[in-house]
Amino acid sequence: MKRPATHLRTEWTMNVMMIAPGYPDEMPFFVRGLALEGAAVIGVGDQPEGDVPPMARQHLAAYVRVPSLQDEDGVAKAAGQWARGKRIDRVICLWEPGVLLAARLREELGAGGMTVEECLPFRNKDIMKEKVATAGIRTPKHESATSAKAVRAAAKKIGYPIIIKPISGAGSMDTYRADTAAELKTAVSRLGHIEEVNVEEFIDGEEYTYDTICIDGRIVYSNIGYYRPRPLVGRSVEWISPQTLCLRDMDAPNLADGIEMGRAVLEALEFKTGFTHMEWYRKTDGEVVFGEIAARPAGARTVDLMNFVSDIDLFRGYAEAEVHGRFTVSTERKYNTANVFKRAQGTGRIQRIEGMDSLRARYGPHIVHVDLLPIGAPRRNWVQTLLSDGYVCVRHPDLQTTMDIADAVGTDLHLYAG
Repeated sequence: MKRPATHLRTEWTMNVMMIAPGYPDEMPFFVRGLALEGAAVIGVGDQPEGDVPPMARQHLAAYVRVPSLQDEDGVAKAAGQWARGKRIDRVICLWEPGVLLAARLREELGAGGMTVEECLPFRNKDIMKEKVATAGIRTPKHESATSAKAVRAAAKKIGYPIIIKPISGAGSMDTYRADTAAELKTAVSRLGHIEEVNVEEFIDGEEYTYDTICIDGRIVYSNIGYYRPRPLVGRSVEWISPQTLCLRDMDAPNLADGIEMGRAVLEALEFKTGFTHMEWYRKTDGEVVFGEIAARPAGARTVDLMNFVSDIDLFRGYAEAEVHGRFTVSTERKYNTANVFKRAQGTGRIQRIEGMDSLRARYGPHIVHVDLLPIGAPRRNWVQTLLSDGYVCVRHPDLQTTMDIADAVGTDLHLYAG
C-alpha cells in the first residue's frame, strides 16, 4: 500500500499524527475511527510498517518509522522532518508511555491539544496526587522515593500497610503491597529497575473506575467500571480469573460520590479533550478516595466492554470528539458487561480447552465475545498482561446475573497447557 511521500490530500478534515497506531491491540480501532471521521492519520512507530496490524495500515494516510519510541529526541527529529511544510492539527497517543511524547510533539509542531506541563500530572503520580489533594479531594497519603532508604522513610511516615508503584507506571504493573518491613524489603528488591517510585497509603475498599470522553473540558460520555477482585490481588494469584465490569446503572446511590469526585478531579487537572481513565476506592464506611487517573482509555479490552453496554462504537465516538468537537453516540445504558480473563493450568503451549460449549449452551446470547488462545499457541505471561491466555465477555441487564455468569466462566472454563 503506497503512502503519500510529500503531501496530504486537501479533502481530509484534519491531519492527526498518532504515536503507536498498532499497539496496544485496541489502537487499530482508534485509527479506523479517526479515518472514518475524515482525519488523515499519520502513524508514528518503531516497528516496520509491514508489522503494523492490517486494520491500522488500511486506515493510515502515512507512516513515519522511528528507531525507537523510547528515544524522544529521535522521535521529535523524525516527526519534525516529515512534517516540514505540512499542517499537523493534532498529535495523539492513547498508549500511556507516549502521553508526554505526544505533548512534546504538539508543542514542537504547533498542533492543538494539551501541553507537556498540562500532561505531566497524568503521568507523574506524585504531582497528580498533589494537585488533586490541593483541590480538596481525598487522596492516599503518599511520598515519592528514588532509593531504598527513601522508600523505608516514606513507609515509616505513612504507616503500614502501604503500596509501592512506579511514579509513571501504567495499570497495576510493578505494583506491590507491603504490610511489614520484611515485605517492604522484598518489594524494593523487585523494583530495582524503576528509577522513582510512589509510596502511598493502602486504601482498603472496593475499587472502581470513572472513564470519560471530554471535549474542551466538557464531559460528553462517562462510564463506571468495577474490578473483581482488586487488580493487585488478581495480578498476584495465578489461579484467579480476574473480572472487569462496566455497570449499567450509573445512578446507583453508592456511585454518586465517586462520580462527583471524578468530575472534580478532571476540573482540578484541567483536562481538555480526549479519553480519561480514573480509578477510585469506596471504603466500607462509605468514604470515597481518589486512586489515580490517566489521559488515555482503559486497557484490557475495556472500551469493548463500554461498547457492549450500549451497542455503540466508542472508537469512532472518541474520533468524532477529537476531529469534529462533537459527540453524537448514544449514551443509553442497556447492559452490565464483564470481561473474564483466563489463565491456563500448566506451562508451555495450550493443549486443550474445556467447558466453553457447556457455557454457551447455558448462557447463549449473554456470552457476546470469546477470544481465547488457540490450541498450540504458547501461554502468555500472566504477570505482564491482564489479558493472560484469553478472555470471555458476557452481559445481562441485571448486575447480579451478569456477575453469576462471569463467575461461571471463571470456575467452569479451563485451559490446559503442556
